[in-house]
Amino acid sequence: MPQDSTSSWAQEEFGGAPLGDRRLVQRLIQIAQKLGEQPTASIPQACGAWDQTKGAYRFFDNHRVAEDQILQTHFRTSQERARGQTVVLAVQDTTQFDFTNHPATTGLGPTQDQEHQGLFYHPTLLLTPERLPLGLAHHQVWTRPPEDFGKKHRRKQRPIQDKESHKWLESLEATARLQECLPQVRFVNVADREADIYDFLHLGQRLRVNLLVRAAWNRRVDQPERHLWDHLAACPRAGYHSVKVPRRPGQAARLARLAVRFGTVSLQPPRHRHRETELEPVTVWAVYVQEEEPPPDLAPLSWMLLSTLPVTNLSEAVTCIDWYACRWSIETFFKILKSGCRIEHLQLETGERLKRCLAVYSVVAWRVMFLTMQGRQQPDLPCEVLLETGEWQALHCFHHQTQTPPAQPPTLREATRMIARLGGFIGRRGDGNPGPMTIWRGLQRLQDIALAWHLGRSP
Repeated sequence: MPQDSTSSWAQEEFGGAPLGDRRLVQRLIQIAQKLGEQPTASIPQACGAWDQTKGAYRFFDNHRVAEDQILQTHFRTSQERARGQTVVLAVQDTTQFDFTNHPATTGLGPTQDQEHQGLFYHPTLLLTPERLPLGLAHHQVWTRPPEDFGKKHRRKQRPIQDKESHKWLESLEATARLQECLPQVRFVNVADREADIYDFLHLGQRLRVNLLVRAAWNRRVDQPERHLWDHLAACPRAGYHSVKVPRRPGQAARLARLAVRFGTVSLQPPRHRHRETELEPVTVWAVYVQEEEPPPDLAPLSWMLLSTLPVTNLSEAVTCIDWYACRWSIETFFKILKSGCRIEHLQLETGERLKRCLAVYSVVAWRVMFLTMQGRQQPDLPCEVLLETGEWQALHCFHHQTQTPPAQPPTLREATRMIARLGGFIGRRGDGNPGPMTIWRGLQRLQDIALAWHLGRSP
């Protein structure tokens, strides 16, 4: 996130928002800056003065402000960050925000059942293969109409444009636009099993967009075995590859050793759509990985990956596996929004206000991820690429208990670890790198330290 020492990250990500009024843009920048400084606080606590709190509420209640307008500058800066990359993964997934505990909030819809009310959120997060988040490329928020709840059994009779699953296609189209703008970058749209939809695969082939999706259905193929899993199971084992499985509730992080098989397949259109004569088979490469010796009491890791990327040898298959494993990063993004930003604690009375607020918080959450990963991947950069002069000077002096900052800023690694220590990171030899939630807590303390530093040095 390059910026000079006097500019604000909020100015960089929101400054060009097409809101039609410069005062609204300035208000947006102020709100983002305040929420970024105290993301776990309520809006009144984060904004402080009543006039700023009132301005924030008015902004989120402004019907002339759309979510895409709020995010348009961030989309452009994300694209610019992608410009210098060789490969960019456009990872998409869905989560839901539950506001059942705020019954007075209007404009919501049912989530997992009629008793729970909330919003669905489906972002597309740009990542490098090293998992550095470059920003958001697409942003979808919606509510489910109560009258549609319980009609899942009729989904096969409805066209794709009338289903929630159309979200996967919209992300793919956004990736295609990015690919057209940056032809020198290889974009790959990555999705989980819910995206294993014939229309998604067919659209990727038609748009010539690289996609990588985990299969959910044992589709018919033009092979003697007749079905996808049976055919790949009959393919010879090409070798082994190990994948780091992240920690989950009740399960520690572990390394899974996977047997790898791959081959090209022609997926046949679904049987129930035989009347649609324009449908054609979709040719993709399949990579099948299985954990042959899982730990006791744990289900083995097993993925069937479908991709338009050529897979002609073990190295290319391993690349697909590693790129798909990057999908776990979007789970971290959701965790930051829910546990860090405390989205589900917002009390903004209407779903439309919540959507505008979520647009701002989504960029705040990305910034925390970016700071965490940038410190790991480019540790020798000066920390001014992420922190303003007053922030890194206050951080250094507080950490070293001195009144005189150095002439040159610390490296990004040094600054990241100092921030992490503010958030409770001990930094022992076996502790590894600080995580995003630790960085999150440290950033909140840093804002207070930087303010005290500024006041202490003011005439």
